[in-house]
Amino acid sequence: MVLRAALPADALDLAILGERLWRETYTGLIPASNLELHLAKTFGATQQAAELADPACRTLVLEHNGALLGYALLRIGDPEFEKPAFHFVKALEVARFYVDAMLHGQGAAQELMAAVLDQAAAAGHDGVWLQVWERNARAIRFYSKAGFSDAGEATFRVGEQVDRDRLLVHDLMVRPL
Repeated sequence: MVLRAALPADALDLAILGERLWRETYTGLIPASNLELHLAKTFGATQQAAELADPACRTLVLEHNGALLGYALLRIGDPEFEKPAFHFVKALEVARFYVDAMLHGQGAAQELMAAVLDQAAAAGHDGVWLQVWERNARAIRFYSKAGFSDAGEATFRVGEQVDRDRLLVHDLMVRPL
């Protein structure tokens, strides 16, 4: 398994991976029409290329035998909603974090998250935040084990529906050894 920064040439592979993992995770949990609207807006080679070119974004990928099997999209900044339940001087958002189900339980997600936190700290960020769907108990447990704590609620639009998310934060100044 290779962990590396995504390259502009990865845009199409990231689009395919992102859409596939979203479908696998949320099909049957989100109405199909909303799922399709979200996928069309979020994934695609054009969208991924724009994110890869954005200086406020960085994407890390997990690659095995030339195939992308996981990724984390990192974005500089605070939440767009008012009065976040935390205050970091230089925050970093984990905007997307997905690992192929075939890697679950093998430490790949932990390796990817460790790289996210290491890069955030090395770049001078004092905190990391993310949103996770309140009904995704597996992800919430994973983030909790990685040192994230619950800082309140947020909303997330998927197509025409608005879901309630948990806002999770990681204070990089209190990372365990």
